[in-house]
Amino acid sequence: CRKRWPTTTIMAGNVVTKEMTEELIFSGADIVKVGIGPGSVCTTRKQTGVGYPQLSAVLECADAAHGLGGRIVSDGGCTCPGDVCKAFGAGADFVMLGGMLAGHDESAGELIQEGGDYYKVFYGMSSDTAMKKHAGGVAEYRSSEGKTVKVPYRGPMDETVRDILGGMRSACTYVGAAHLKEMSKRVTFVRVSQQLNPVFSEDKKVPQKFEPAAKRAKVDGPMAAQ
Repeated sequence: CRKRWPTTTIMAGNVVTKEMTEELIFSGADIVKVGIGPGSVCTTRKQTGVGYPQLSAVLECADAAHGLGGRIVSDGGCTCPGDVCKAFGAGADFVMLGGMLAGHDESAGELIQEGGDYYKVFYGMSSDTAMKKHAGGVAEYRSSEGKTVKVPYRGPMDETVRDILGGMRSACTYVGAAHLKEMSKRVTFVRVSQQLNPVFSEDKKVPQKFEPAAKRAKVDGPMAAQ
């Protein structure tokens, strides 16, 4: 690949071991995607039994990649801004988000209404939905490794992005990192049995506070809500 496209940035994956990270970089990849099975709509671990804890994978693959001048992307597993911070702290150069941005105007997916509430369709890229849409169906030698879900409509993603960036900036102040790239040198990971105080963590239905925007988006298209 590198000989064929000498000036192109090449990203390859997904892998979860340092050996395969090194192999991809030796083969010409600039960036390696790390993560098998941690995504919110991924069923690879259930369907194939293959996977690796995401934080451990990032720690090990980042060390291997950086030793060879490569970079890694942490792909999957983030459910809150704190998870994004941990990925950078573990050595990720980039972090990919799917579920955290699903349901917004800017995200792909059909906007639907059920029982007065609005949702957007969200599916994994190895799901039967994706393969039917992009590959003409599920090949006989394959199986679906993703699911299709309905995510409550969340309006424009500005607030979500601000929340993520705010968490990252605050994390840098807590660990003493002047720049994002310093986080991996400033953090120490400790194994715990429980990190969050659960007293007021009762699950509640996501409020449909963007109903007017959802109605406009359904009529005029998703981006009309902006």
